[in-house]
Amino acid sequence: MSIWLRRESRVIVQGMTGSEGRKHTQRMIYAGTNIVAGVTPGKGGMGKEFNDKVKKPVFDTVREAVNQVGADVSVIFVPASAARSAVLEAVDAEVPLIVVITEGIPVQDTLHVLAHARRKGVSRILGPNCPGLISPGRANVGIIPANITKHGPIGLVSKSGTLTYQLMFELKKIGFSTNVGIGGDPVVGTTHIDALAAFEEDPETRAICLIGEIGGDAEERAADFIRDHVSKPVVGYVAGFTAPEGRALGHAGAIVTGSSGTARAKREALEDAGVRVGRTPHETADLMRRVMRELG
Repeated sequence: MSIWLRRESRVIVQGMTGSEGRKHTQRMIYAGTNIVAGVTPGKGGMGKEFNDKVKKPVFDTVREAVNQVGADVSVIFVPASAARSAVLEAVDAEVPLIVVITEGIPVQDTLHVLAHARRKGVSRILGPNCPGLISPGRANVGIIPANITKHGPIGLVSKSGTLTYQLMFELKKIGFSTNVGIGGDPVVGTTHIDALAAFEEDPETRAICLIGEIGGDAEERAADFIRDHVSKPVVGYVAGFTAPEGRALGHAGAIVTGSSGTARAKREALEDAGVRVGRTPHETADLMRRVMRELG
């Protein structure tokens, strides 16, 4: 098993005819993802051929794609100015999983689409400003490199794309059930807690790696959830110990104000919940190797 994304998932790409959409569609196909169609308003019926020589149909709307090819996942590669309407369209078409790669989306737009999705009660939104998710050897939706890891028993949830890739590479010999990049914006559709709950229920996931960063209180809330609801071992890392107060670094949500959102406070909260927290990504990988040896 894996969480949210499986070999059988039927994936559409909103923005597949653009340069980024086309490039990453090809990468996802190479990784074994079942890409069934693209969606670009005004370009319906044209089709796109990729290196496997299989032409993928292109539809004008998500609703047409869902009705014609039975899509159950959409990944969005559109400019920030078009992202709100693209996500709303996928929500209205009742796509169960919507992965928003686009960065720079105004927080007000994100709040609007998340509220709409909550009212509809069908779609899970991952992101925005996220690298997507991968179930290694099965399916890859987004921009995560598929060749740096393999299938295995670790579940990973992270705010940071680059740190996700580093931990995937360092723990390649062990492997992962699913890696989930939730994104680093101040407001996101899927949280650490959502992924922790899914990994806890997944019989294939034996241990969990959680990557956080400065800003907000997501990691503190995740620590409370781990203490009360997670029985599997969790290893964590929090980026940003040297970040200056009041300056956003990397992600829009990575900003410390006063004593709120500091890396130290997050690390202490996680450790109080029984999480083994590494001081560096490499140490975090070592801690996970130790956990897997203990599990046998």
